[in-house]
Amino acid sequence: MSATTAEAQQSWWHRAVHLGRRAVQMEIAAWRSIYRFLLRRPRVPDGAVGFTYHQPVLPLLIGFLVASAIELVAVDLLVKQWPLVRIPLLVVGVWGLLWMLGLLLGYLTRPHAVGPAGIRVREGAEIDISFPWDAVESVARVDQVSEVSGPAKMADTADGRVLSLWVQQATNLEVVLACPLRVRLPQGVETVDVLRFHADEAKDFMSSVRQHI
Repeated sequence: MSATTAEAQQSWWHRAVHLGRRAVQMEIAAWRSIYRFLLRRPRVPDGAVGFTYHQPVLPLLIGFLVASAIELVAVDLLVKQWPLVRIPLLVVGVWGLLWMLGLLLGYLTRPHAVGPAGIRVREGAEIDISFPWDAVESVARVDQVSEVSGPAKMADTADGRVLSLWVQQATNLEVVLACPLRVRLPQGVETVDVLRFHADEAKDFMSSVRQHI
């Protein structure tokens, strides 16, 4: 086996392990989100105020949830004469529906937070970033729009390494850090100088920030 082939296999194996680990983490997070929603226990640090960010994507997530429910009923009606086929499909369909519900509730139960310890910025169950106040240089209302939809994006700019957590291709808040910080993202660890994100009530978010800095 050549060195190139061995490196390619090793790279493939690392990607497979990463995807497998991420799938397990997302599965656990989905069930935890359902649990927290049922018990009305959003993940807000003690003494902090939570701020939602789900409003722009709520119709989309509800649409996926409704579509999954309709698909589940339709498939069940089509195969109800064949129990050996119906039961596995029903199990998979119910699991998929609950997973979609967990994804939606991940946004509802994991809000951004501003409190005595600093700022906490989230994106569902996948991203959870904390900044202590001594690491924050400034916080401001800055509206940004992306031409391309997608998940969190890293970009090298004149202001340094910028992480943008787009919500429907837009952000409305910007945190400039006093020094670069390493943050954990789904794709790995990144060094960040500026964080841009969305809050449904950006004005209230800024009012809460001013109480601490």
